[in-house]
Amino acid sequence: MNDAQGGGALGFLHKSNIVAEPGYNRWRVPPASIAIHLCIGSVYAWSVFNPALTRQLGVVSPAAGDWSLSSVVWIFSVAIVFLGLSAAFAGKWLEEVGPRMVGVAAAFLWGGGFIIGSLGISSHQLWLIYLGYGVLGGCGLGLGYVSPVSTLLRWFPDRRGMATGMAIMGFGGGAMIAAPVKGWLLNIYERAPEYLGTQEAVSTTIQNGRIFAETAAGQVEVVIATASQAAELGGQAGVYVVGTGNTGAAATFMTLGIVYFIVMMIAAFQYRVPAPDWKPEGWQPKPASSGLVSQNNVDIDQALKTPQFWQLWLMLCLNVTAGIGVIGVAKTMMSEIFGTMMPLVVTAGFASTYVLMISVFNMLGRFFWASTSDYIGRKTTYMCFFVLGTALYLSIPYFATAGANSPSMFYLIGFYVATMIIFSMYGGGFSTIPAYLADMFGTMHVGGIHGRLLTAWSTAGVLGPLAITSLRQVSVTSAINDLAGRVDPAVFEDTFGAPISQLQALVDAHTVTIARLMEIAPAGTVDPTPSLYNTTMYCMAALLVVAFFANFFMRPVKEHHHHKEPDLMGVPGE
Repeated sequence: MNDAQGGGALGFLHKSNIVAEPGYNRWRVPPASIAIHLCIGSVYAWSVFNPALTRQLGVVSPAAGDWSLSSVVWIFSVAIVFLGLSAAFAGKWLEEVGPRMVGVAAAFLWGGGFIIGSLGISSHQLWLIYLGYGVLGGCGLGLGYVSPVSTLLRWFPDRRGMATGMAIMGFGGGAMIAAPVKGWLLNIYERAPEYLGTQEAVSTTIQNGRIFAETAAGQVEVVIATASQAAELGGQAGVYVVGTGNTGAAATFMTLGIVYFIVMMIAAFQYRVPAPDWKPEGWQPKPASSGLVSQNNVDIDQALKTPQFWQLWLMLCLNVTAGIGVIGVAKTMMSEIFGTMMPLVVTAGFASTYVLMISVFNMLGRFFWASTSDYIGRKTTYMCFFVLGTALYLSIPYFATAGANSPSMFYLIGFYVATMIIFSMYGGGFSTIPAYLADMFGTMHVGGIHGRLLTAWSTAGVLGPLAITSLRQVSVTSAINDLAGRVDPAVFEDTFGAPISQLQALVDAHTVTIARLMEIAPAGTVDPTPSLYNTTMYCMAALLVVAFFANFFMRPVKEHHHHKEPDLMGVPGE
């Protein structure tokens, strides 16, 4: 017997060897699932590393040889893409070998990805960070994300939504914990580079874009830091030697890699699967009022042949795309609109708290909506997402525009509440979908089916940002053209040093902006800034209308898709 069948060197990880004994407390499984999701959920705090990685050599200020921001931000995107791909392709393996083996593999990939990334940072090899954190770490994300789903659904057939909601809530909360921890570790490990003196006291020359200074030991490459840049490391403005300091990024990666590996390994070994005939004491399965809860099972490959799978895929994709649409602009809207009109209320601290609350509602929404779905049904829950969500998306332009025209706490509170509910439903969509899948296709292959459905997440991760940037740019272009048409051509040319016929070139050079045009616009001209997001919000609402009908026409899976062969029911515990 080989490892995949429960024997061999790795047989102790196989699902056939982790069947729980009678009397096993099923509540020991959720903490393990939450622990793994807290570890991998830290991926959403990637931005904490961006400043350190872009000044790895200069430390206090970017050096000529440092990586650009555009070259490091894509590491996060690569990780998310491989999350979706690995979840899709490894889902079937999960059903074959069970959650413990997949959880162990996730620990090696996620923890190991950090360690390889650490080596890439210390050797200044960007490709190693892409390979470690992006590719291998991304695969660990996908395996870690799906590993507890089918197990929890089998342990909690009476509370499917609550069970998966608890685990996936951990993924939403991972960034809340990871962001301050990563910042703390960076501060511990960072070290200021060698200080040569003030800029006036040190003689420097520039060669091929690099700055050099003469010292007793010879010519060395340096960077010139401002007072604010140097103050972050407790130094002062002046000249610092390149390569003599440390941002702490490599050591932070190494520390996190080891900690995540240990935590995820411990959690993976807590996984147990129930015996094939196990069920909660006193519980009897009964169909929901919608008739969508099936007692039959559908194979992974067969599920893709059903319209129900693609309806659910479309629902998740559109819900995530719309959620990203608000997440991507909410902070900007808050600062640009309400920050300008109500500066005493919308301060920097208020904006920071707002960003924190986005994470809080995203996390809590995953548990609240998934648990609620146990009582009102999965289809009804998604109806709430799409009906309530459409109304809230349409309300955001109203609150923003009205708040800009007539500053009032009412509009600010309305905007705040609307966006927070949207964020809760964004997270709720992730946590409720596994239970919806179990209702439709049974629990036998739900882990694998869920993995393939997560390709909707990867798709939305591309469509969302693309839609946001494109729609906003259309609005900006339209607003600039409208304002330019209202401005006196002579005043325009005097202000910008070029005729209005060169408007596009001036816009491309960032010389002409909405703010600059408003300074010379005729009295009474309405500032179009608050309305720049209207088209985006209306389009996001339209996406939810499409998703509403996909959910509205959901019907039970037809009988010819169900399993009938006994040998397809899997080994004990599955």
